[in-house]
Amino acid sequence: MSKLTHLDEHGHAKMVDVGHKPETERVAIARGEVHMKKETLDLIRSHQIKKGDVLTVAQIAGISASKRTSDLIPLCHPLPISKIDVDFELVDEPPSIIITSTVKVTGKTGVEMEALTAVSVAALTIYDMAKSAEKTMKIQNIRLIEKHGGQSGDVVNE
Repeated sequence: MSKLTHLDEHGHAKMVDVGHKPETERVAIARGEVHMKKETLDLIRSHQIKKGDVLTVAQIAGISASKRTSDLIPLCHPLPISKIDVDFELVDEPPSIIITSTVKVTGKTGVEMEALTAVSVAALTIYDMAKSAEKTMKIQNIRLIEKHGGQSGDVVNE
């Protein structure tokens, strides 16, 4: 079994030292889904949700959250992110919104957590914005789709 990297010799949590690692371009893509009733999707599509433009607010929330990942996830390194995209696909069957985030950095550690955080917070924002229309929406399948760069190389998960 390999040594646990986030524990010191006394078993206490520590942030991994990445100072020795080279800076490389790293990209991560994450995806998630918010499932809902057709009527709710129609309200979102036609900009008739009482709180406002659901997808614009969710996009901004996802971007903002990605930039704050190190404040939210213990032991994550703060990163100088160079690009964050949060995109939505409205799907009629089953009625849902597919959220995809792409995060890019030139740095010493990857941006998987930043991409996953963007999707998670965008999904939560969609729920919050549309909960007056439906409280039974389901946030599902948040996952890393792919990552590129770094010591572990490329990973494609879909």
